[in-house]
Amino acid sequence: MEEGKPKDVIRLTQYSHGSGCGCKIAPEDLKRILEDARTNNDDVNLLIGNHTSDDAAIIDIGGDRALISTTDFFMPIVDDAVDFGKIAAANAISDIYAMGGKPLTAIAILGWPIEMLGTDSAKKVLNGAKIVCNEARISLSGGHSIESKEPFFGLCVTGIIDHESIKTNAGAKSGDLIYITKPIGVGIIATALKRGLASKNEIELATSSMVKLNNVGEQLGSDQAVHALTDVTGFGVLGHLIEMCEGAKLSAEIDFESIPLIDDAILQEYLNKFVMPDNTMRNFKAFSPKVSKLNARQLQLLCDPQTSGGLLIAVDPNNKSQVEQTLRDNHCFFAPIGRFTNQAEPIVTVL
Repeated sequence: MEEGKPKDVIRLTQYSHGSGCGCKIAPEDLKRILEDARTNNDDVNLLIGNHTSDDAAIIDIGGDRALISTTDFFMPIVDDAVDFGKIAAANAISDIYAMGGKPLTAIAILGWPIEMLGTDSAKKVLNGAKIVCNEARISLSGGHSIESKEPFFGLCVTGIIDHESIKTNAGAKSGDLIYITKPIGVGIIATALKRGLASKNEIELATSSMVKLNNVGEQLGSDQAVHALTDVTGFGVLGHLIEMCEGAKLSAEIDFESIPLIDDAILQEYLNKFVMPDNTMRNFKAFSPKVSKLNARQLQLLCDPQTSGGLLIAVDPNNKSQVEQTLRDNHCFFAPIGRFTNQAEPIVTVL
């Protein structure tokens, strides 16, 4: 037996209480935590801070260029260590793409219960991350590790962007069309996996979505028809759309049937058995005062916490053709799912 490796087959998801972006602190708790830590205008070089809950910070470095800085990490969402590393890396790098930027380099954040899981599984996690970093054409250039009771992994990522290409989550305009680049529902399948219910094919389906890079965001950054970007993670489609609306002081209407699902039949089978993440209801509790009345299926899917989800995009309807072609060329969903409207109550109406 290899030194540092346990005898039993390791199922990573059994060693953590949460999984993926479902580990996020609840929206209301996070709001209280950040009350005294919101950015202001004291730093003239800080172009984008955390005051609109954006995906990354952006710092002016002169010459109409800026650095993008972000970090993201979470507990295992799949059992396979290599796939966990891939998903965590794709999720962290996504924050750079969600600002319209180009990633430059990454450093790792690793917490690992060595006594329980050994060293070989942690090595595999890093190998998975390196595979995705190579795909993004960046180096995994360092990092930091600690021993912890539960495993977690992620990256700090640095990117670069021209000032004119910066996209925030608060730039939408009334009338803009709303697009999403990946299907939703991975939180439900991840819950089924954690409970030992998901089939190999279902796990592969969710994994293939989560490891896919949102690198189309770099192209969308230079498209003037794109007014706002964000990625969909632990607060679900509903939560991140509400953040976009509040940042832009707008409302939105979405056509529920237009939202792509990872597999309707699989998801509905699990929902019929009440298999869904605990954080689904936590998300609903936080956002329900800001949304129209939802039926059970809408609640379960729109509040499903996503891990390494797709980009939400606000697009000028008069210049949508090029954006849709870019999405099509990058094998993303390219049909609108709704539109932004003038500010009203509720903030989001689900049709």
